[in-house]
Amino acid sequence: MSNPVIETEEHRALREAVAVLGKRYGREYFARVVAEGAHTDELWAEAAKLGYLGVNLPEEYGGGGGGIVELSLVLEELGAAGCPLLMLVVSPAICGTVIARFGTEEQKRAWLPGLADGSRKMAFGITEPDAGSNSHRITTTARKDGGDWVLNGRKVFISGVDIADATLIVGRTEDARTGRLKPCLFIVPRETPGFGRSPIAMELAAPEKQFELTLDEVRLPAEALVGDEDAGLLQLFAGLNPERIMTAAFALGMGRYALGRALDYARTRQVWKEPIGAHQALAHPLAQAHIELELARLMMQKAAHLYDAGDDMGAGEAANMAKYAAAEAAVHAVDQAVHTLGGNGLTQEYGLASMVTAARVARIAPVSREMILNFISHQSLGLPKSY
Repeated sequence: MSNPVIETEEHRALREAVAVLGKRYGREYFARVVAEGAHTDELWAEAAKLGYLGVNLPEEYGGGGGGIVELSLVLEELGAAGCPLLMLVVSPAICGTVIARFGTEEQKRAWLPGLADGSRKMAFGITEPDAGSNSHRITTTARKDGGDWVLNGRKVFISGVDIADATLIVGRTEDARTGRLKPCLFIVPRETPGFGRSPIAMELAAPEKQFELTLDEVRLPAEALVGDEDAGLLQLFAGLNPERIMTAAFALGMGRYALGRALDYARTRQVWKEPIGAHQALAHPLAQAHIELELARLMMQKAAHLYDAGDDMGAGEAANMAKYAAAEAAVHAVDQAVHTLGGNGLTQEYGLASMVTAARVARIAPVSREMILNFISHQSLGLPKSY
């Protein structure tokens, strides 16, 4: 796949280095880990040792001093090799970014070095049973009790809680001046009393498990609050925009892997006189999938550059567009790859069938494509809301 002209020499070198790492593990490693119900610990540890996990975090806390541009590149290349690390979306991208931007000095020193070197992980808890796309309906509450905070509520579809040292929980505090509930972020260590988790049975084959969380009178010290109690949505979207960008990277890597498998097959599989890739009925859809992936990547890079430059408003629009475009491109690429291989596309040998389900995740999470279209229609196009 060609390198975009907007990438620097350093970015191209990083992309190539991560690709080498990914190829050493690849889809066979990923499939074996899933089959064994294990985790991608070996790949995570080696990526950490090479400095890839914390490439976006500040140098003074053990990171690489880069940004979401670099971290999205890492995830895309690992995905293109068939072994994406979902926790890259959550731990360094969302939680690491929020703590780096808004955390106290003590929180930064306590968490960022571990997130950067891979020795610690954080999960992110925002989605609730009755508050999915509408984060304004979050009912997990945080009340002050003396010098402590006490949290109560439920979360669903929270990734990797079992392997995370803590979860960054989005709760709501009551504003005494207005009576309105507003979002705040809290670091909740895994073994905190009252913080329960139960796995959600999923058809999706992935190393990272999904959980429902319960917070029953979870008592936290004052220093568990990240940032300013009055910052509200500003801090929340500081994590959600990187999440969308990284989801785009995840989808792009998946689409590239599927397209690569289809191209290898189309170049060598011969039914009549020529390899099947010579037939336009197969060649043109694969070419279209390639174009869609390249276009989505450009929007992802735009979003990452805007975010790293501090343009939160511009990054919000671009991040949503990138996530939408990459998800659609990935679904199309995977579907066309399976179709190109025919019956072989559904075998374990080629490893594409499981990606049919996985590719659709990017259309659904962390925000549905319909909600992105709502966002673009009223934020970018100035159309009235229907809700």
